[in-house]
Amino acid sequence: MEITKKELEKSQIELTVELSLAEFKPYIEKGVKKVSEEIKIEGFRPGKVPFNVLKQKIGEMTILEEAAQIAVNKTIEKILADNIDKQIVGQPRVDIIKLAPDNPLVFKITLSALPDVKLSDYKNAKVKREEKEIKDEEVKKIMDNLKEMRATEAIVDREAKEGDKVIIDIEMFRDNVPLEAGQGKGTAVILGKDYLIPGFDAKLAGIKKGDTREFDLPYPADHYDKNLAGKLVQFKVKAKEIFERQVPEINDEIAKAFGAKSAEDLEKNIRKNLEEEKKRESEQELEIKIIDKILAKTKFGDIPEVLIDHEAESMLAELEHTVTHQGGKFSDYLASLNKTRDQLTLELLPNAIKRVKSALAIRQIAIEEKLSVDEKEIDEKIEELLKQYKGYEKVEERVKDPSYRLYLHNSLINNKVVEKLKEWNTEK
Repeated sequence: MEITKKELEKSQIELTVELSLAEFKPYIEKGVKKVSEEIKIEGFRPGKVPFNVLKQKIGEMTILEEAAQIAVNKTIEKILADNIDKQIVGQPRVDIIKLAPDNPLVFKITLSALPDVKLSDYKNAKVKREEKEIKDEEVKKIMDNLKEMRATEAIVDREAKEGDKVIIDIEMFRDNVPLEAGQGKGTAVILGKDYLIPGFDAKLAGIKKGDTREFDLPYPADHYDKNLAGKLVQFKVKAKEIFERQVPEINDEIAKAFGAKSAEDLEKNIRKNLEEEKKRESEQELEIKIIDKILAKTKFGDIPEVLIDHEAESMLAELEHTVTHQGGKFSDYLASLNKTRDQLTLELLPNAIKRVKSALAIRQIAIEEKLSVDEKEIDEKIEELLKQYKGYEKVEERVKDPSYRLYLHNSLINNKVVEKLKEWNTEK
């Protein structure tokens, strides 16, 4: 077997493999047997048809093609093990280069490998942990939201005032042209709370059931929809119903419905949860700052496109999950951005590259620091997850899947590296 190795751009490697006719012959015999098992020829038992008879029946190239597939499948694992000293990314691509009667078999294997990573100093970034304070306004906002959840409503026949809920049909235009995704039936608006854009709810003050109002409002310059940001939009609304809302104060009875002993206890719980959330945010920001400093000094070889594309697709899937989990439709979200999936994926590429680089740097630090995870740690984590999600069949099935062990292995090592990075790089 002759093998020629060639380094390509983007961390790709090409192996050209030649099996001599003598080396290829046993696979031709296997090909004859396999094809003859699948084709019925009168007078011969399945798998026992002679080569010449089979060749006359289906053609020699059909046999050779089957033989080539068998040869590749049987040899590729050893070929890669003997000739590739880097971790392979994705599935190798195999192309048959030469396949003809009485000739050697030549095929080409093209694969992507993880790039070389040259780390600089990753222990002295000197990043300060930013402590986040809990503001009374934040606690009050959550308490107010809880009160809103307990609000009662009743239809009234009068002009709408602050605090009322108004059900409207809404039409939106720009330069007298209806806006796509700008029409809504039975939309609820609470007066006194910004809806859609600042000033919208104020335009509904005093409206009565059956009334129609037309008005113009500018969209904020920093609005996420760039097609509307800073633009003047025409609105036409019709009031369908007016509801008077009674919002209660939080008392001990209501607090118990939210799992607290008293109103005071509920406020303490909210403050504690906010503190934990702020602490998590602070830790995440610290990690990002440390890794950003390390990435700035780290040199990477060419990153395979398959890695970047896969990460961008993962980010898009995460975004879609977030939108649908919040009750929205991803198609509506794309329409609001005036983008296709491909256009949004393209916009995600810079962040995808950064995430790939972060993962590569963390992996290299784990190697250099000899950080590892043993089977016992993985077993303990799986046991913890099974207890946490007991009764959730799909989650339990996923956790028990053998492939999940590899994910956990990588995740636990990443966690160890990140904790070490914070230990080495955080200013005391």
